[in-house]
Amino acid sequence: MSPAQKPYALLGVALGYFMVLLDMTVLSVAEPDLSHALGGSVAGLQWAVTGYTVAFGALLLSAGAAADRFGAHRLFRGGVAVFGAGSLLCAAAPHLWVLVVLRAVLGAAAAACVPSSMALITRLYPDPAGRARAVAVWAAVSGAALAAGPIAGGLLVGLAGWRAVFLVNVPIALLTLALVSGKAVHCPAAPSRRIDLAGQALACAALALGTDALIALGGHGWTHTAWSCGAALVAGVLFAVRERRSASPVLSRVVLRAPGMAAMLLAGAAVGFTLTGALFVLPLLLQQRLGYSAVGTGLAFLPMTLPTAFNPLLTGRVVARTGPRGPVLAGLCLLTAGAAVMGAAVWTGAPYALLAAGLAAAGFGVSCALPALTTAVITLAPEGAAGAAGGLFNALRQLGATLGVAVLGAFVTVAPHRGAGRADHGVAGALLLAAAVCAAAAAVAAAGRRARRPGAAVPALAPAGSQR
Repeated sequence: MSPAQKPYALLGVALGYFMVLLDMTVLSVAEPDLSHALGGSVAGLQWAVTGYTVAFGALLLSAGAAADRFGAHRLFRGGVAVFGAGSLLCAAAPHLWVLVVLRAVLGAAAAACVPSSMALITRLYPDPAGRARAVAVWAAVSGAALAAGPIAGGLLVGLAGWRAVFLVNVPIALLTLALVSGKAVHCPAAPSRRIDLAGQALACAALALGTDALIALGGHGWTHTAWSCGAALVAGVLFAVRERRSASPVLSRVVLRAPGMAAMLLAGAAVGFTLTGALFVLPLLLQQRLGYSAVGTGLAFLPMTLPTAFNPLLTGRVVARTGPRGPVLAGLCLLTAGAAVMGAAVWTGAPYALLAAGLAAAGFGVSCALPALTTAVITLAPEGAAGAAGGLFNALRQLGATLGVAVLGAFVTVAPHRGAGRADHGVAGALLLAAAVCAAAAAVAAAGRRARRPGAAVPALAPAGSQR
């Protein structure tokens, strides 16, 4: 590929990543309109969100190996095509549970896109300097997607209803495919790369059944909860047995045993728990209890989303000078404070200004913690296992997001509905629990082994498409 063509290919790869991340946040503002149009309970709305994150997080565990086996360019194009077609079907969904199934399809397509996009960048920019700049562009897209999600969702819902938040993915997918088409965007396949399909299926089953148990618990479905919990435990035990015997386990043991790695993975899950959980419960409060419009709700989230558009670049400079540990702890502390302030504002019925302060602290916390955590995970990874570490980190972020919606959404479900104040206490309790989770993650990270500074010896990176 000529140098003049590379920016277009990079734009296509970044757009695919943008589309995947946008779909995680854009739906949050559409929840009340979606519920009104298709009916269903809070549990149904929880599944509309977690159907995506369950499939996304679980399949990320093997998606890197699939990119290696079949060729990252094939997996990326296939994932983008399925995402675009699936989004069109989501927009036409006649029933909430049809939408849930289609959202799971989108999650599987998203899992195909993320690791393969990194492999394509590695192929397009083989020199370290050029690759670093390309990865910076790719990573900056995540902040743009988070910043654009709520406000774009509010505008789309305000103009054309909830179906518009899915239709917007179709032109993005078509443009992405046009930019990455042709023989120049190509990664060699490795047919010998093995994928443990049985282990992957058990991981999906355990996560989905565990999520179902938590959602049913929030709705006081005791029998449903018991059956799903029991089935999740069985699937989890079978997965553990399979992992011990598998020649190509889904979870990389060498990554899990790396000193300090567990604390960073836990922190990533805590950030996902708090961010996605808050994005689920707050729009329900703002629109259904406080009377905000969809556009007003999107604007109300600006204090949280705007920092993600610029703060990661500043955090990157700090990490380069001081190492990731300080920014990780600062981000977790800011996120803890932000969730606590939001909880206090909702509990007391304070003016929006206090809620905005909490949203801003949370936004700076997320945009400070995530870039630093990514660096920490890669630098703590053993030699040749950076790709596996990155895949596991992203998978656990999605697991945290899934649990955030299931657990925090339960507070909305079980909160007494006798008046606005009582319902506000349920949302406030959810936010305060999120603050406690982040505080615990910060304590674990503070007690853990210091991550190596970027100037120290850093393990060689594995092929970016590898997640194992």
